[in-house]
Amino acid sequence: MALSLADYKRQIMHFSEGDLTENPWVKGKPVPRLIQVVPYDLKWPEIYRQQQKYICDALRDKALKIAHVGSTAVPGLAAKPVIDIDLIVATPEDEKSYVPTLEELGFELTVREPSWYQHRMLKLQDPQVNLHVFAPDCPEHLRHLLFRNWLIEHPDDSEKYANAKLAAVVDANYVKEYNVNKNAVVRDIYSRLFEQLDMLLPDLLLHEN
Repeated sequence: MALSLADYKRQIMHFSEGDLTENPWVKGKPVPRLIQVVPYDLKWPEIYRQQQKYICDALRDKALKIAHVGSTAVPGLAAKPVIDIDLIVATPEDEKSYVPTLEELGFELTVREPSWYQHRMLKLQDPQVNLHVFAPDCPEHLRHLLFRNWLIEHPDDSEKYANAKLAAVVDANYVKEYNVNKNAVVRDIYSRLFEQLDMLLPDLLLHEN
């Protein structure tokens, strides 16, 4: 049954935390490492296009949608030098239908979060890629697209976000700590985005579907 525009809007504006007692680490919690935010690199879009082709050629019709998201998808924005990609598959929990194929491309399943939109994340080390797997109509995926597009179209918020990222790196040993440090600015940007959601959402869904 198709979701109504009101259903999409309600789900997008609700940030689910999932089960906070759930252990998401498939291979164990990562060791602390230096988190870097670097100037925008013109190579990032090309890395995405290469990985998009590899993934789509390998998964064929199992890859329902794929998108470059996160800061490396925003021209001119400083970012961690890791390409974030959203991959939409019919059933993320059916790992055998896509994980072995992605492993053949060099990806490794590192995160499994059934309670949070059935999210899976696979990592590629060279080039550095975080591949996020979600189901169709996932609110988190739609938020990723909305946030990316908003930063592209609003340079002031993009600059504010860049400054927050640079500040968030200080004393952050894990990506989760880094994300928490910049969360207030992220939510502030989302608050302005949500004020225009009635205008932004129909166009996004038209292109998604």
